[in-house]
Amino acid sequence: SQPLSIFTAASIVLRLLTLILMVLPLTGCYLMQAANGQMQLLSKRQPVAKLIANPHTAPALRTRLEYVSAARDFASRELGLPDNRSYRSYADVGRRFVVWNVFATDEFSVEPRRWCFPVAGCVVYRGYFSERGAQRYARKLRMHGADASVGGVAAYSTLGHFDDPVLNTMLNWSDAQLAATLFHELAHQVVYVPGDSGFNEAFATVVEETGLERWLASRGLSRQLDGWREQSQRSDQFIQLLLATRERLRTLYRTPLSREQLRTRKQEEFGRLKFEYSQLKVRWKGYSGYDYWFDRALNNAYLVTAVTYHGCLPAFRNVLAAVHGDLPQFYDRVRTVAKQSKDQREKEFCKEPE
Repeated sequence: SQPLSIFTAASIVLRLLTLILMVLPLTGCYLMQAANGQMQLLSKRQPVAKLIANPHTAPALRTRLEYVSAARDFASRELGLPDNRSYRSYADVGRRFVVWNVFATDEFSVEPRRWCFPVAGCVVYRGYFSERGAQRYARKLRMHGADASVGGVAAYSTLGHFDDPVLNTMLNWSDAQLAATLFHELAHQVVYVPGDSGFNEAFATVVEETGLERWLASRGLSRQLDGWREQSQRSDQFIQLLLATRERLRTLYRTPLSREQLRTRKQEEFGRLKFEYSQLKVRWKGYSGYDYWFDRALNNAYLVTAVTYHGCLPAFRNVLAAVHGDLPQFYDRVRTVAKQSKDQREKEFCKEPE
């Protein structure tokens, strides 16, 4: 791969060390693995334009990068997303996921545990560049009585602090998912509230949805657009299933039952979730895209992403509709809300059921 220039490498190291030193007394080993992983990732970057022009680039890779480049240009030109060097380079990290996130809750709670870091603020996950490291930390949490889950992540954003590359982990996706992810990750550079994952992810998801629909329409890909809408509908229905389970568990954990009774009832709720999913598959005429979700022992932590990425979506969709789909106006309105206190934002956007 093409090495970083001495100046660029020094600049990155300085920025990473600055972040590490801010919190080293609290999370030294964790931050060191994160900094090392980020540095290794950035060192593998190669400009997309040069790879496309290079006659030695594999044809399949060139085709995917040409698609990425066109979608990236569309993001800034038509969606008002940042026109910078993010996703203008490519990196092959040599594995199927770039990071693995650990989510956790208490045994009898659906509220996610949070970890606080510089820049990102407090978030509901802890990311590792090594699956072994993530699994080790999850086991430690379980040993102390928590529910924990580990999930591989194929793409993420540093919020514009570094020039994030397109990754090999993303290129096996469908065209629609690849473009949607670019729009989603770039949206985090437009509005990001440290410590409010639900707000941030819902905003980026609405930008992703709107951007993808416009991108596919601009290319005359009506079949892909129809397929994407059908998949979006299935996704919404599956998420609603998870959210309903989460609310039943929330109610259960407030009851004065013994711990053993709670454990039994908890497993019954996850059994109900599996049954309701089987009924949903019948409505989907056998579509099995979420079967993998049930190939493990379920616990509260697996429900964290459902509320984090989707709990605030309706309010953001309503804001976009109120400005008749005008994305710059949408961004301005969201920026205004982002300046409010978290309590105010939750009251207006993401208030959870009592």
